[in-house]
Amino acid sequence: MIPFRDLKAQYQALKPKIDQAIQNVLDEGQFIMGRQVRELEESLAEYVGVKHCISCANGTDALLMVLMAWDIKAGDAVFVPDFTFFATAEVVSLVGATPVFVDVDKDTFNIDPVKLETAIQSTIKEGLYQPRVVIPVDLFGLPADYPAIEKIAKKYNLLILEDGAQGFGGRIGDRRACSFGNAAATSFFPAKPLGCYGDGGAIFTDDNDLAGELKSIRLHGKGSTRYDNIRIGLNSRLDTIQAAILQVKLQAFIDYELEKVNQIASFYSERLNGLVKIPVIPEGYYSSWAQYTIQLGNQKQRNILQEELKKQGIPTMVYYPKPLSQQIAFAGLSTKSELLVSADLSDRVLSLPIHPYAEKEAVLSICEAIESGTRQ
Repeated sequence: MIPFRDLKAQYQALKPKIDQAIQNVLDEGQFIMGRQVRELEESLAEYVGVKHCISCANGTDALLMVLMAWDIKAGDAVFVPDFTFFATAEVVSLVGATPVFVDVDKDTFNIDPVKLETAIQSTIKEGLYQPRVVIPVDLFGLPADYPAIEKIAKKYNLLILEDGAQGFGGRIGDRRACSFGNAAATSFFPAKPLGCYGDGGAIFTDDNDLAGELKSIRLHGKGSTRYDNIRIGLNSRLDTIQAAILQVKLQAFIDYELEKVNQIASFYSERLNGLVKIPVIPEGYYSSWAQYTIQLGNQKQRNILQEELKKQGIPTMVYYPKPLSQQIAFAGLSTKSELLVSADLSDRVLSLPIHPYAEKEAVLSICEAIESGTRQ
């Protein structure tokens, strides 16, 4: 049966090149900030279509570093979708600012632009926090509605930080994910569309000054030398070995993986349409399919189907069983808006196995199991 994300199959397909890339690092002995890091950053910036790529230790640091560079702090409001991974809002609290949770679109899972503007207006009216940033998330591989979000951000003078942790490879028209807003962050966690063999992340921007600050922040606020510290920073570097691995994986991602995973998603959608609610990809959008997420009628139906698939050796995941606004860590925050869609999705979503090395026959067998399971 198809694994949820088959990293072993990917490694076997790329083994000679990955092994050689790792051996090159071992031979050269530059394990921190070796040439492969610089070369990867250049390749990633070219692929995304921006001037600068600054690699770092993980996707969470990528978000955090941008907020640090922008001097986001106590008294500032940062707008984040309620239905996403904890890190998106966690970094807001880490710099002392206040996350304002915004409900999402029931079809795309991404932040709802109409509700975003309502949340901004409510925050301004309340007067407790200064609206500064919006962090849209490209959930499950689909870019957020940046044409609408950019208009809203311009209207209220907000900065946009694209959370492309799951979105790398997605597109709106000819514009690739991680090129939207004032800056973008992504993650190279192994299960992401482009993943390494450990933790890793990167930031993308066209802003020369921001890029310079980020390079300083990732090295303890480095100035002209390593012992010249001009700001408070982090220790957040991408290991050279991970950069070497990512160079090999990036080429495979470009050459065939992204196209193949879209084929797998199409197989699912063709077969499951009418049985469950399948993912919606708006016209002009292209997903990198970090997850293929269906919706069942209610939590009971979801849980029953998940258990039936488990009995047949089919792995599934629930992203996310609890919205951010319901997390204990944010219990002290009050929200004036209703977050009904996010709460409803948490009860009904179920993510299925998907990766570029899946076989159509395996996917169809999963669909047959879903068809049988939904009839019970």
